[in-house]
Amino acid sequence: MIDVALCIAIEHDPWLVGLAVIICCTGAFAIVQMFERVRNTLGIQRFGWSFLTSVAAGATIWCTHFVAMLAFKSKVPVDLDPVLTIASLIVAVLGTNAGIFLAAMRSHRMLPAAGGMVFGGAISVMHYVGMAAYRVDGIIHWRWPFVIASLLCASLLAGGAFTALCAERTSRFRLGTGIALIVTAIAGLHFTGMTAFRVTPLALSATPLDPSEMNALAMATAMVGFVVIGAGVLAALIDRHTRSDAMQRLHHMAMNDALTGLPNRLSFQQTLRRQLATARATGGRFALVAIDLDRFKEINDVHGHKAGDDVLTLLAARMREELSDEDAVARLGGDEFMAICSYTDRAELLARVERLDRALKAPLPIGTFEARVGASIGIALYPRDAVDAETLTNNADLAMYRGKSERASGPCFYNPELDEAIRDRRDLASDLRLAIQSGGLHVHYQLQASVSTGEVTGYEALVRWDHPKRGPIPPSVFIPIAEENALILQLGEWVLRRACMDAMGWDHESKVAVNVSPVQLAHPELPQLFHQIMLETGLPPRRLEIELTESAIMADRERALHVLRQIKALGVGVALDDFGTGYSSLETLRAFSFDKIKLDRLFVAELENNPQATAIIRAVLALGKSLSIPVLAEGIETDAQLAILQREGCDEAQGFLLGRPVPLLLNGGTDDRPAVDIPEPQEQPRASDAA
Repeated sequence: MIDVALCIAIEHDPWLVGLAVIICCTGAFAIVQMFERVRNTLGIQRFGWSFLTSVAAGATIWCTHFVAMLAFKSKVPVDLDPVLTIASLIVAVLGTNAGIFLAAMRSHRMLPAAGGMVFGGAISVMHYVGMAAYRVDGIIHWRWPFVIASLLCASLLAGGAFTALCAERTSRFRLGTGIALIVTAIAGLHFTGMTAFRVTPLALSATPLDPSEMNALAMATAMVGFVVIGAGVLAALIDRHTRSDAMQRLHHMAMNDALTGLPNRLSFQQTLRRQLATARATGGRFALVAIDLDRFKEINDVHGHKAGDDVLTLLAARMREELSDEDAVARLGGDEFMAICSYTDRAELLARVERLDRALKAPLPIGTFEARVGASIGIALYPRDAVDAETLTNNADLAMYRGKSERASGPCFYNPELDEAIRDRRDLASDLRLAIQSGGLHVHYQLQASVSTGEVTGYEALVRWDHPKRGPIPPSVFIPIAEENALILQLGEWVLRRACMDAMGWDHESKVAVNVSPVQLAHPELPQLFHQIMLETGLPPRRLEIELTESAIMADRERALHVLRQIKALGVGVALDDFGTGYSSLETLRAFSFDKIKLDRLFVAELENNPQATAIIRAVLALGKSLSIPVLAEGIETDAQLAILQREGCDEAQGFLLGRPVPLLLNGGTDDRPAVDIPEPQEQPRASDAA
């Protein structure tokens, strides 16, 4: 022992100090990478990533501390307490775990700084617990200003590090700043804390720890640290790579059609916007090509959806082959496609589109049969036809629809004059859809009366549309539009429900007749709809009658007759409308028991001047009498026409002479007369009587 206490000057091994710095930098990089995973996960995944990050952080702090501590060359004997050494590692892991989890929470903007300060506190506690495990043969003195400075250094710098990592800035700035501050926090605390450490030796004669043993222990500690840190980095990189692959797959699924692999509508719209921007900047031009397959539904219905999918896949491959690498083709949905074609002159574009048309019309080997589909193609040119994406797309569609309606043999270019009518019909279809939904339609009623007595037998419900801007739109215009745009079912249901409700408010028991379109008749749930509406409105089935043309039946005769039998079984009457035109098949009258035959107005209009028309009417009346089916003549406009029908024995009549279609009055009736004045019949023989 010496009499005077001597403070030992401490030297250090530069190689071990450098190794400690490498461990610290590598570990800080791992902490930052893994902390990104903690922030971007929730629930149990966040707990898992928080624990893995804290293990890497604890190993970084612990290994940096002990390697740097072993780098100090003390002139007194040194020993390490194993319990406190392990305890310091546990403190580092648990403390950093609490700080990391707190910093990753997004409920308050101050939590990253608070979590960072907890992280810095864990660095400090680990350091001083580790220093307690460092046993020297001497008296230890602490310089408290440096101790306090080390604590502040760790807490403030770590708080700043996690604040930077959670900031809404670019990724490189956040990661670089976070790594630098974490390294500074760990290294700053250690070296400031060691500056506060002083030893007064008690026995200079003791043999200090062998330097080779110190180096071996430092290298072993570093190896353990690198393994733990490396495992954390690899886990973060594997997770990032996996997430990146998953995001790429999700992006591909979101932007491409699953069946054909072509870009979908969203992807195509983005491509079109980019193409427009490029064309505006360079003065270029391109064509937008709208493609709609012609007989695809037929293949689906006859051969099944698998065959339809095969058709779409093969045609998508053909389109990709026919278009150049600079072009783009996408499937917008169903059997609709669209392509962008760059070109230098019109002849080049036309040749390319004609090749595409031939490829779409060529036979397709599908299983055991060969399909021929074909397509309607419309073309709009930039900048000639439009300069924005929406108008250009609409114009290409209009040209395509014109080609489909005209059954054009080749591609159709947009023509403002020819396509304006199609645009007008599309606008009307949109307005009609809105009118059906918002109650913009009305039902008028035209009376039907007995020819012999003038007694009103019923009213026909006729839908009317008074457009807010265009005025009255004739049914001959908007009914076909409703059928073309899949609105006829909604329209028919609305008219049926309205007519039944109105008829229930009448102060008489007259029938109400409602027209049924071929599209409605093809719907298998039409009888259920009739039953439901009659239950809702309370209208007795005997007061309801439907009118349909024979062409509606012939579209699918067996199905139509089955539906009609179900409706008739409800007690609803069925009238054959426009008889004398179309098929006028006697087989239809034999196959179904109609409650009424409505003679087409074409024959009534020629009654006064055309003997052939009179002969046809006599034949129809005789047929009706023999089958016990009443006959109603439409289009009665003159007294002479009514007199002839009375003379020939017609049962009922309907027309402007008897009453025009009128809306429902507030008193629950119609403004027509309850009966019609019929002229006295002339004493002449009737053809029907002879029959």
